[in-house]
Amino acid sequence: MKYRSTSIKSKWEKNSWLLKHSDLRKYVPRTMLFNRDNLITMLSSYSTVYFKPTGGSGGFNIIRIKRKEKNYQIQYNTVKSTYSTIDSLYDKLYRFSNKKSFLLQHGIDLARTKGKPFDIRVMVQKMNKGTWVSSAIFMKIGKTGRVATNYNQGGKIGYFHQTMSGAGYSTAEIELMETRLKGLGVSVGKNFDQHKKGFKELGLDVALDSKGKPWILEVNTRPQFYPLKNMKDKTTYKRIVSYAKQYGRFK
Repeated sequence: MKYRSTSIKSKWEKNSWLLKHSDLRKYVPRTMLFNRDNLITMLSSYSTVYFKPTGGSGGFNIIRIKRKEKNYQIQYNTVKSTYSTIDSLYDKLYRFSNKKSFLLQHGIDLARTKGKPFDIRVMVQKMNKGTWVSSAIFMKIGKTGRVATNYNQGGKIGYFHQTMSGAGYSTAEIELMETRLKGLGVSVGKNFDQHKKGFKELGLDVALDSKGKPWILEVNTRPQFYPLKNMKDKTTYKRIVSYAKQYGRFK
């Protein structure tokens, strides 16, 4: 069987789908296309803004912008630099974009487990009968000093319950969050089906803020789960593969 699942590269397009759904809109951080006016608007409203490619993946080419009292600090990978004016900042970002489309997104201050920032991957897959199921939840724990939490950026994969416990959540709170996240995944799957046919799998990247509210950072239509294969407990990996085989994906 050939691997078939619709893929949408544009983060902007996928973001717009979520915003059209009244129940999902509240989980989406404010996001704008990169231009000078929108940069001014975002940094007037938020102290942290992420600058990322509309079609990027793997956590590559993401810059974190922080508004300070007298200047703007950016971080790319582990390198930080400072710009005294919005114009000099814009010029730097424009050159970096190389005339490709980029987004500006309100930066959510990520929850931490044992001092390290993390976000959550909710794996959503379609069964043969056409119903969506949130098949797995695992964590992406960032490497200290990095902008992105991705495995490709030095991050590591963590177990959901263990990571949430390390972030100070009780067993009851963890179970409630798991139910909430799985419901969110199914809702996003149904939402995407309304806009385009052929989706078989989605990977939601979800951030938790300091109050425990989930935010959908983006939705991946070609979600990778191969790092799970390297974990001691391969239950999650095997479960994802068992669903994926139904649409021709084996790893």
